[in-house]
Amino acid sequence: MSEKIRLSDIAARFNVSTVTVSKALSGKDGVGDELREEIKRVAEEMGYCGKSLFPKSSISAKKGTGNVGIVIPKRFFSPSASYYWYLFNYLSTELLENNFYSIMELISQEDEDSLTLPHLLMEKKVDGIVLLGQVSEAYVKKTAEACPNILLLDFYTQDSSFTSVLADNFYYSWLITTKAIQLGHKKLRFVGKYNATSSIQDRFLGFAKALFDAGLPVSKDDIISDRDENGLDIPLVIPEDLPEVFVCNCDATAVKLIAALKEKGIRVPQDTSVTGFDNYTVNNSDSVPLTTVYIRPEETAAQAASLISAMIRGEDYKKGRHLAGGSLIMRESLK
Repeated sequence: MSEKIRLSDIAARFNVSTVTVSKALSGKDGVGDELREEIKRVAEEMGYCGKSLFPKSSISAKKGTGNVGIVIPKRFFSPSASYYWYLFNYLSTELLENNFYSIMELISQEDEDSLTLPHLLMEKKVDGIVLLGQVSEAYVKKTAEACPNILLLDFYTQDSSFTSVLADNFYYSWLITTKAIQLGHKKLRFVGKYNATSSIQDRFLGFAKALFDAGLPVSKDDIISDRDENGLDIPLVIPEDLPEVFVCNCDATAVKLIAALKEKGIRVPQDTSVTGFDNYTVNNSDSVPLTTVYIRPEETAAQAASLISAMIRGEDYKKGRHLAGGSLIMRESLK
């Protein structure tokens, strides 16, 4: 028997979703009586949650809603091309493993500027909130006043009292830039709006450290922006003095850049190289296989789900910033 049985392990036995298993074990509607009893029997046989079918600190004991709100700014979200959609799916699965359902809500820039709280919070539909994607510190504080069980995912603020989960952006950006320099490249440019998110800032600073370490010039003025002040995509400006490597803040920007270079007849990696970050790209069969940093979404989501669950249940947890690990993936886009 494995050390920890998960809902997904039970679901695999029945060829059903983790949602179905969660409903069966928590006594919620939507599962037939016969299947519910069979799931409970198999879960007990497999040793799910030890002696009981329910975690000892189940939310049901506190008479909460059993829901966690996942709030995402609209500018970061598109089901066809968003890393956050990808991360949201992992997080929803991990929350189910912790006996919580997830409810997603998108907020507009106007909502954020006016400090308008999410509807799911005002209507008391959730026991905790995960803010996924950068919002202002004022919005974080306003949300926390209404719901103290709050987790920041993929960003952090100057207020260290908020707990966050994010990639080790500084280190892995330093690592991928250092690798490019070790391959003999001396002219590098960073692509991404510096002050758009804390993650992009940290990725630029990692890039800058790698150049400093190698004795190469670096300036914030050399950054090529990929979005406007509202976080919306803008056309990429290809410099006439072509760098040897474009170090992009994310894979989506890297794919967009490769397409823009191709339109100008510039080949990747023959004429210039491009790197990304996240190991997540939009579907684009014309794009060159991308050298990137793989941030494991399942690890990020598992950390976030565990922390927000502990907050809601009143369990001990480690406050502060939690960094998700990753690895460098070498592909054809870096010569």
